Amino acid sequence: MISRRNWMQLAALGAPALLAADEIPSHPRDLKFSALSYSPPDPKEHRHELPGGAVAYLVEDHELPLVSVRLSFRAAGWMVPEDLTGLAGMTGSQMRAGGTTSLSARELDEETAFLATGIRSSLGATSGSASVGCLKQNLDRSLELLWDMLKNPGFDEQRFQLSVARTLQGMPRRNDDASRVAAREHGRLMRGDHFTTRRSTEASIKALTVEAMRETHQRWFHPSRFVFSVSGDFETKEMLDRLSEAIAAEGWPEKQPDAPPVPEPSHQPQPGVYMIDMPELNQAQVRMGHLGIERSNPDHVAVGIMNDILGGGGFTSRIMSRVRSDEGLAYSAGSSFSPGTYYPGTFTAAFGSDNSKSAQATTIVMEELEKMRSEKVTDAELSTSKNYAVEIFPRFFASAGQVAGTFASDELTDREEGYWDKYRARVSSVTADDVLRVAQKYVHPENLVILGVGNKIQMTAGNPDLKQFSFETLAGDGGIEELRLPDPMTMEYPEG
Repeated sequence: MISRRNWMQLAALGAPALLAADEIPSHPRDLKFSALSYSPPDPKEHRHELPGGAVAYLVEDHELPLVSVRLSFRAAGWMVPEDLTGLAGMTGSQMRAGGTTSLSARELDEETAFLATGIRSSLGATSGSASVGCLKQNLDRSLELLWDMLKNPGFDEQRFQLSVARTLQGMPRRNDDASRVAAREHGRLMRGDHFTTRRSTEASIKALTVEAMRETHQRWFHPSRFVFSVSGDFETKEMLDRLSEAIAAEGWPEKQPDAPPVPEPSHQPQPGVYMIDMPELNQAQVRMGHLGIERSNPDHVAVGIMNDILGGGGFTSRIMSRVRSDEGLAYSAGSSFSPGTYYPGTFTAAFGSDNSKSAQATTIVMEELEKMRSEKVTDAELSTSKNYAVEIFPRFFASAGQVAGTFASDELTDREEGYWDKYRARVSSVTADDVLRVAQKYVHPENLVILGVGNKIQMTAGNPDLKQFSFETLAGDGGIEELRLPDPMTMEYPEG
């Protein structure tokens, strides 16, 4: 039983008043909730320009004595020569792992452990980042360590060689996991030879040197490129002084020309059915998809609602309901329609199913694509999807770190001004006609690249009790094209 004191505490937190017995709904679906009232933070209230062109988003949170400082910048994998694939990732990790010119790798590890401070650095496909998280009382020293790492990475030779050895030891297992093979090879079919699909090789990893990492660091890590997101227990003016002082200090790498635009893939996917034979598998991994849209596309919100109903909404989505719940063909099935930031993204549907039943599951997904293009979604489906998108909206700004991080990411990727202010209105305005329109405009079953990874004999034989489902039928006149797995060390594909 709730005491009067506890109930008063709950009431103070906004808990609803107790209902009389005759007011209690007979079923949870009959519960009524007031409309969500929430206004997103204004990025202008948190945005600050720093010396040299850097930008910082600062959000105070004094609940706990913790501070987080993260910086990001646009530059990374696409700027690395093909014969040095892996250089970006190695440079990012070794900046932290290799100590600094004044602190050995072991000394840096010991001091950060003593301070309970976490320092990280990384370089990815389109951006780089570094961060520090610490107790407020250790902020000054923690920032000193962060700046030292960013300016003067030590790139310890022993740590570097250890990382190279670990990377090479992991390469022979690249073709062991069917789901990873499916994702990697489907990506290659979609993008061709692009920096996002390129993989390091034994030769490219062995070609890496400490000097190459130092050159990469000197070329990319300049504070004029940084976008900071800072959250936690600090005073804004004091933090701005700290950041400005650090940026203005000597010792930073010489400023280089701005990073060139992220290159768009030139490869045009060839629709069809492809298979990779892994005879030891009793379950096939199937991925199917085609090119999609960019984030700047005005239809991207409606496309998101459409995909949520189709396969992105988990157990409420059509693909999951039919493939898993109705037919019992897969444990997990769904789709994604992710708008690209710098060039068109992709639409992808994926599932794992028994080899002999994978053609049936693929056919069901195809049927759901056609249904989405030919019939309006129901009012219940549309309401569920839109309400979910609107109700979870505050989660983007649930903490000071999320507020700062969201706005910093928007700055880095040039998201349109006022996007979050308009987001819920855009979601609410989506109609069943809009969903049908975008499905007809952006979902193209005839352009699907379908890849099955599993036991080819069983996949092509299909379910003997349901002969109407077959990959041969899906492939049509083009037939099924068998792909070979690449050598895991060279990533070269066998001929023939």
